[in-house]
Amino acid sequence: MEGYSIQSAWVLPGQSQQTDTDSLWVGMLLMPIVVGLLLAYYYWQYRRNFPARQASVEKIRKILITYFVYYKTLTPEAKITFERRVIRFIREKKFIGRGFAKVPLAMKVLVAASAVQLTFGLPEIILQHFNRILIYPRQYFSVITRKYHKGEVNPRMGAIVLSWENFIEGYAQPHDSFNVGLHEMAHALKLENLIDNDERGFFSAKLLEQWQQQSTPVIQQIREGSQTFFREYAATDDEEFFAVAVENFFERPLAFHQQFPGLYNTLVLLLNQDPLKMNSLNAT
Repeated sequence: MEGYSIQSAWVLPGQSQQTDTDSLWVGMLLMPIVVGLLLAYYYWQYRRNFPARQASVEKIRKILITYFVYYKTLTPEAKITFERRVIRFIREKKFIGRGFAKVPLAMKVLVAASAVQLTFGLPEIILQHFNRILIYPRQYFSVITRKYHKGEVNPRMGAIVLSWENFIEGYAQPHDSFNVGLHEMAHALKLENLIDNDERGFFSAKLLEQWQQQSTPVIQQIREGSQTFFREYAATDDEEFFAVAVENFFERPLAFHQQFPGLYNTLVLLLNQDPLKMNSLNAT
């Protein structure tokens, strides 16, 4: 910084250089005191708010233990990581209730948990592009499709939309391969991989190509009626097949692996996790 010096900056018109030096020494002596007071204040604020933060974590943990089977299968260390990711997801999203005034904590926790379940094997993915979560009490009528929906993903609006009634049904029956939360989060995840932001490109292009090669003949079999493991809706297009496959991956992993081992193993590699290794899911 040409022409600038610490000493000359402290000199006011009419002051001597000695006065300036004295002022500099006083400032240097007072600085540690000021810093110490600031640190003490921030520590006091932290301690004052700490019980509230702890209470929130305990509430979140209780909700997960009570309602979320996937969480209960995790090791103690993994549970802590899962909780942290749920908290971050909640903080990063705007939850909007449709038909009710306020989205309660339990709704936020369980929706966030469905996203974390899907992405738990990956580097921390919060579906950055989708910053709004819209929740309807039950199936809702779409003015765009002129149909009733259980959920949808709207990349243009940056929104994930869910019917709460259907979301709860998905987790209340954990082995029927119908899970609206996982289904819509799978759509959002596949899109997030392509959207130009900090989270882009977490899926291996080689694995995605392998998935495409393996899934194409299965989709054709569904359309021909020669296979019945995946429901007919999976044959709508490639994106719906991926979402339905994710539902089966978590809810019927054993049967999925037995009938389509190649597809199953590719999904294991894509998501970097294997539900067959989680004891509570092995029965299906």
